[in-house]
Amino acid sequence: MSDVVLETRGLARSFTQGETVIHVLRGVDLTVAAGEIVALLGPSGSGKSTLLQAVGLLEGGFEGSIRIAGTEAARLDAAGRTGVRRDQLGFVYQFHHLLPDFNAMENVVLPQMIHGAGRAAAEERATALLSALKVGHRLTHRPAQLSGGEQQRVAVARALANRPALVLADEPTGNLDETTADVVLAEFLRLVREEGSAAVVATHNERLASRMDRVVRLHEGQLQ
Repeated sequence: MSDVVLETRGLARSFTQGETVIHVLRGVDLTVAAGEIVALLGPSGSGKSTLLQAVGLLEGGFEGSIRIAGTEAARLDAAGRTGVRRDQLGFVYQFHHLLPDFNAMENVVLPQMIHGAGRAAAEERATALLSALKVGHRLTHRPAQLSGGEQQRVAVARALANRPALVLADEPTGNLDETTADVVLAEFLRLVREEGSAAVVATHNERLASRMDRVVRLHEGQLQ
């Protein structure tokens, strides 16, 4: 196998409600190679979002190991987790979560400047990504002036702006109509492959999952 970008071992998460313990993840072992796009398939409530939150280092309370680009991330302190998220990860959500007061280009430029890029280089990168996603003519438009599909394309460009080793996408087309979802997913997959990133894409849609390199199924907190 080529270089491993993501490896989880024994990943578990449970919650307590009153006297009841709810096991959301039950010892998940997952390996994703560099450049590989993996569909994480399962119905609502199967633990897909919780798994992505764990791998994305977005909250604590997990048991087990999470290695991202060779770093054991599960044991890092808050500053260390922030560094891994900034340097190695990109995120795409069901809702675009763009900054409403900034235009499309600025939404892709800002994370690059936070990462240390100069403005000119960040604008060049943003323009290239947005053009590749067919929204190059909408650079100066704010999110409210964009369609749902255009907003999600900007969100994809933002996720890839810092050339992450791993992109985590949680139902990235779940808020779009079927035709737009097909187009946006195709562009997402094409660009991720061109950029050389790996990706884990959570979905409940078998048809969309079949377009990725590999499908893993999550059922009641366990991979099948």
